[in-house]
Amino acid sequence: MTTEMQKLTRNDFTYHHSIPTRWNDNDMLGHLNNVVYYRLFETIVVKFLAEEIKLDWKSATENAQAVESFCRFHKALSYPDLIDAVLRVAKIGNSSVVFELALFGPEDVMASATGHVVEVFVDTASGKSTSMGDYRREIFEKFTEQDESILRNSGRN
Repeated sequence: MTTEMQKLTRNDFTYHHSIPTRWNDNDMLGHLNNVVYYRLFETIVVKFLAEEIKLDWKSATENAQAVESFCRFHKALSYPDLIDAVLRVAKIGNSSVVFELALFGPEDVMASATGHVVEVFVDTASGKSTSMGDYRREIFEKFTEQDESILRNSGRN
């Protein structure tokens, strides 16, 4: 994950979700508190897993758990911004998936924050990692980078 991610636009990502900010998201400096950026990342990942993968954490025999997260701050966001949270699947493993994420403020061309989250599928009974299966893998593949020019522009060839 490099600062090259900041050069990506909304169109370089395959899943989008608008998230409103709240007054209490701001800190005493008048911008979003750092922990809010992680909450916004969590929000889009959970929404993606629930909507696209149809993951139901309450009743599933397997669920996804975040094992790593990273955020690089580029520009402050603040209330009352409507945040455009975006993601794409960067890597699919046997039991894990890596999401690349970005947050855009209103009218912003460049991302205000970029990062990644690694989710691992876990058997709820044993607590051990488990294969995600072909069904999930096929869905994740639909949300990967498809255009080779994106790979060149992101510095990840």
